Amino acid sequence: MMRALGLRGERLGFAVSFICTTGFLLFGYDQGVMSGIITSPEFNSAIPETKGNSTMQGFVTSIYEVGCLFGAVVVLFTGEAMGRRKAIIAGASIMILGVIIQVTAYVGHQSLAQFVIGRIVTGIGNGMNTSSIPTYQAECAKTKNRGLLICIEGGSIAFGTLISYWLNYGVSFAGGDLVWRFPISFQVVFALIIIAGMMVLPESPRWYVLLSKDRDEEGTFVIAALNGEAIDSPKTQLEKRVILDSMMATGEIGNKSSFRDLLTNGKTQHLRRVILGASSQLMQQIGGCNAVIYYFPILFESSIGQSRNMSLIMGGVNMVVYAIFATTSWFIIERAGRRKLFLWGTIGQMSAMAITFICLIPGTQTAARGAAVGLFLYIASFGATWLPLPWLYPAEVNPLRTRGKANAVSTITNWLFNFVVVMITPVMIDRIGWGTYLFFAVVNACFLPFIYFFYPETRLRSLEEIDFIFAKGYEEKVSYVKAAKELPLLSPEEIEEHAIRYGFAYASGPEKPTDLLIGEDRKSD
Repeated sequence: MMRALGLRGERLGFAVSFICTTGFLLFGYDQGVMSGIITSPEFNSAIPETKGNSTMQGFVTSIYEVGCLFGAVVVLFTGEAMGRRKAIIAGASIMILGVIIQVTAYVGHQSLAQFVIGRIVTGIGNGMNTSSIPTYQAECAKTKNRGLLICIEGGSIAFGTLISYWLNYGVSFAGGDLVWRFPISFQVVFALIIIAGMMVLPESPRWYVLLSKDRDEEGTFVIAALNGEAIDSPKTQLEKRVILDSMMATGEIGNKSSFRDLLTNGKTQHLRRVILGASSQLMQQIGGCNAVIYYFPILFESSIGQSRNMSLIMGGVNMVVYAIFATTSWFIIERAGRRKLFLWGTIGQMSAMAITFICLIPGTQTAARGAAVGLFLYIASFGATWLPLPWLYPAEVNPLRTRGKANAVSTITNWLFNFVVVMITPVMIDRIGWGTYLFFAVVNACFLPFIYFFYPETRLRSLEEIDFIFAKGYEEKVSYVKAAKELPLLSPEEIEEHAIRYGFAYASGPEKPTDLLIGEDRKSD
């Protein structure tokens, strides 16, 4: 077991968050790196099939998402046996291998096939990371800041994309193969940081307790280290009992969860909760985010008629806006709540796409400038809302018993539709022009009723309280949105009462579970 270089308490928590955030920084970098090189003459010379071929450009860019999909599937089937820590190390290592394959592709030596294989391999590694990192962070974080930390991870995607855009612009003046080989190679820096960090960080305490009955001492050590307490301290032993009791309540101990559990209903509503989490990832992708992120320079060249240099500059400026607005969710996530941010973000994205397509209809240079405003408005709305929320909501809304598998299903959904959107966007722009933006405006409008009627609020709720929302809705035959509104914020004593009422066998005793003490803090706010 790794001793985390002697780090304990807040320092250990910071180290965990830093490495997890670096993982999503790499994710964001990968999202943006191809946008600046896919149409560059140097890249087109090395991969001739991509020159002037929008379909091949979309394929080369989007095939990465297929790899990410495979990586998420790997975690779905092997994640629990492998553990969070090993899965993340393996994912980063596989990404390095994929980068090496990509940058060693040379014209005349099946360069297209080699580059595509490299993209797929890199995607597999990233898919493993994006499936494992949120779970690892959530299981190592305290309840009171779990939402904030996952939002910071989501926001770091924007900063990774920002780095890739401006790096692409900087090396565009270098000339030669450096224009595309260096930006792709730079991913290795992030991957090495992740590997080095995870080599010394501990495994998730829940993984030790859940799957390794003979490693009880190691699980207890991690709990103590994360809390900055002694192994035999009352707080450490109490939190250990809370984890055990929660797993006993959901049948995780002595009754290993299966894929069939994802399809159950009743008072636990596992299937509904899987659908809610996965649907948030689906809507994030088909709302048009990657049509803007991956292809912003191309959109400026093809739709708005700017030069390549100006398109790269505007792409970089757009990513600055993206990164700035991505940080706003950190400050409002627990104030506004999840539902309001989902709804506000959808309205903003719909309006932005509407502005873009309306301004492109006349076909004049002056009107096209209004389309640029629409694209900036879109990325601002997306960065503040839909960027982090689909990574947070599945981790919250799914119960402990199915959380690992349900999160993997959500991530698979993300990468599947990420691939579809990235593949079809250049073709749509080439064939229907401004109709591309009309399509995304209509799609976003369709999100509003689904979110309004089916997404319950999870703001300031402990994981146990979220279980009660679905139990209340099921037993009282009311909508789960209404159940969330009617269920008050509960104190630890009230949580125990509701657990008995709804048949959840959470243990009670003379001491209060530390995971539930946030209820007392909320009552005093």
